[in-house]
Formats: sequence, C-alpha cells, structure tokens
Amino acid sequence: MEGLFITFEGPEGAGKSTQARLLAEWYQAKGREVVLTREPGGTELGLALRRIVLSRPMRPETEFLLYSADRAEHAATVIRPALQRGAVVLCDRWMDSSLAYQGYGRGLSLEWMQAVSQGFLGGLRPHLTFLLTLPPRLGLWRARQRRGQEPDRFEEEELAFHERVLEGFHKLAEAEPQRFVVVDVQHPPAEAVQQRLREALRERGWA
Repeated sequence: MEGLFITFEGPEGAGKSTQARLLAEWYQAKGREVVLTREPGGTELGLALRRIVLSRPMRPETEFLLYSADRAEHAATVIRPALQRGAVVLCDRWMDSSLAYQGYGRGLSLEWMQAVSQGFLGGLRPHLTFLLTLPPRLGLWRARQRRGQEPDRFEEEELAFHERVLEGFHKLAEAEPQRFVVVDVQHPPAEAVQQRLREALRERGWA
C-alpha cells in the first residue's frame, strides 16, 4: 500500500494540531497505520531545536537553517521510513511554513531557501496540504487562549508580520492549487472543518 503524506499549514491559532489529531483517529479507525508528527519537534533533535527557536532571538537565516536541520532529520528518520511502510503521515507544518514565515514574513529569498532544502529533501513533497486560514488578530488571540502561558517568540511578533505570513501562505496555495486545499476556519466548529478535510480526501480517493 502506498504511503500518503499530508501536511497542515496556516497562521497561529488555526487549529492545525486539532485537525491533524482528528484526521489521525479517522484513518486509524479505517485500519491504516498513522504517523502523527509536527515540525519542529517530530524528533528528539527537533524538540531541542524547537525550544531554541521559539525562545531565543536570532537572525532570519539562522532561524531557517535551524528549521532545516530539524527537517532533514525528520525527513530521514520519521517521514520517509513511514511512507515506505505505506503509512499515512500527518504533519503539523512543513516546508511551506518556512517559506511563509522566514520567506514572506522575514524577507529571505524563496529561491535560496528552496535551493538549500533541495539537497536533503529531494523529491519529498506532500501529496496534499490543508491550509487553514483565519484573520491573524483572531488567530493570535486563540493561540494565547489555548496555550494559557506566556506567548512564544512568534506570537510576540507585530501584527504586520503575521499578515505577511498569511499572505505568503495564500500565494503558495495559488501557485499549487492541485496540492493545496484552503479552508476558512474563522467561524466553523472543529467538527465541520474536519468534515471538509475528509471530503477533500474522499474526492481524491484517499479515504
């Protein structure tokens, strides 16, 4: 059975983790092996890098390269082996987040970022990407309510940064409409959003 690589993207507070978990339960009920993972933090190295990136100020280039180190380890030790086994891999954030946050948000060259990543990602690309969208101001409020603790370094960024990130996500989706499914999560309850994701998978024969 061929593996399936699905990623969840979007701004802060979009509910990516919740939707990934619900989709994992759905696939598991169908008897599929599911690997539910995230970036950064899908490996032990990723967890360490996650703590560093979310808490310490650094240059945009450094930020991207740390994410890339995690992504290289993640791809080699978690994602590729799972896909080779025929598993469904559900990943909370992937390369598109770097392009949106460090590229559109912080101004790094998209071409440079893609060239750096090509060396260790090769042809590894998601079969489908769900882009969950909502206004940045609302997303930041939701993220802070859910965390119940001090905001991380990204949540502390000015609103204009998060607006650039969201615009970047939309540009990425427009460039690859066959891969992206864009879902507005501003109003629908989580259950309704989940039904939309499942419908998209049924339409593609991946249910």
